[in-house]
Amino acid sequence: MDVQKENSMVKQKQMLAEHFMELSQVRETGKKVAYTFVPGNLTELIYAFDMLPVYPEINSLQSGMRQKSRDYIREAEEAGYSEDVCSYVKCDIGMMLQGNIGPTGQQLPPPDILLLSYTGCFVFMKWFENLKQFYPDAEIAMLHIPYQESGKIEAGAIEYVKQQLRNEVIPKFEKVSGKKFDADKLAEKMDLSASAEDLLVEVFDSARHKPSPIDAYFGGVYYIGPIFTAFRGSESCVEYYRELLNEVNYRVEKKLGPITPDGILENERFRLVVEGPPNWTHFRNFWQIFYEMGAVFVGSTYTRVGGIYDEGFRHSSQDPLRSMAEYCMGCYTNRNLPQRIDLLETFITRYHADGFLVNSIKSCNSFSAGQLVMMRELEERLEIPVGFIETDLVDPRYYSYSNIKNRLDSFFQMLDQRRPVKSAG
Repeated sequence: MDVQKENSMVKQKQMLAEHFMELSQVRETGKKVAYTFVPGNLTELIYAFDMLPVYPEINSLQSGMRQKSRDYIREAEEAGYSEDVCSYVKCDIGMMLQGNIGPTGQQLPPPDILLLSYTGCFVFMKWFENLKQFYPDAEIAMLHIPYQESGKIEAGAIEYVKQQLRNEVIPKFEKVSGKKFDADKLAEKMDLSASAEDLLVEVFDSARHKPSPIDAYFGGVYYIGPIFTAFRGSESCVEYYRELLNEVNYRVEKKLGPITPDGILENERFRLVVEGPPNWTHFRNFWQIFYEMGAVFVGSTYTRVGGIYDEGFRHSSQDPLRSMAEYCMGCYTNRNLPQRIDLLETFITRYHADGFLVNSIKSCNSFSAGQLVMMRELEERLEIPVGFIETDLVDPRYYSYSNIKNRLDSFFQMLDQRRPVKSAG
């Protein structure tokens, strides 16, 4: 059975197809290509130089969903990459070793520049060291983002990132693209980003309704696609979120649940908040476990990995470099443990969640470190049921349906016991 699609999903698929088509034609068009990461990405800046972005994480994610990651990971391990290395890295390296064929079946072009923005994940730096070996002719730009150790963004840290943008990143983009930096062009894209971010916040905040018209985890990974990847700062991105919000508002009005692969969820039994990324190799099977139990995710930290807008941050044309610095430092994986716990508490209370679940990822330390502390702290603060499961991003060897199902059955049983008892009268 095909996944049920709404107009917004169809539009997103078209946007992605057009993007990969553009990438496949760079030899003819002469456009330059930047490889970069989702957390702390500088998409608006890339487009201000008329360049095209490629995201190695997204390549790995899509390879996992297309059941290709097993072979890519094996290829990387045979080339000497350890079993303990992040499965995104091994999948991406294996994909390159096998020709770097993208999700549309077309070969992805090599990068003209490797743009690394470090946002709480040390693996990113090692990943780009390896990419530099694959592409020795590519320019490399390192944007170091200070970690929010103190729990807030320091003024000095903002200036530090701005100076790097001004003195290191932008000059390298000018060199690679052959174009001078256009501050007005960047400012226009920042305003478009802010418009899309306004709409996305409305979409996620719709989870306060009962039933929730969205699933903020499984459905949420589709919602964040355009804004966290290749389209933030574009008119098409804003149009996508207008369409998405219209669909969500329709479901609110009709008191309908979220769309699942098997249609609209008709019986919302449990409202959950989740910490950690989903598993991509068994994505639909994983989702099905929840929607067959009537479980809806009303909050998710993974859908904030590419930027947190719930607390008011928006990209701004008033001081674009400052705005980009604040954005990079505010990403979820760049926040300290107390900040992450506070954000989860906000989701649980604002969206009236019945329970909290951790999906711990075997090969992702930037997410998994501290998750047991988060779980126990939230259980104590809010006195809600908590659950813990383990999978991996794109390595199918670490997805055990029976183990996950057994743990979740116990979790759902605990949730069911906490449900208020209706009086006989």
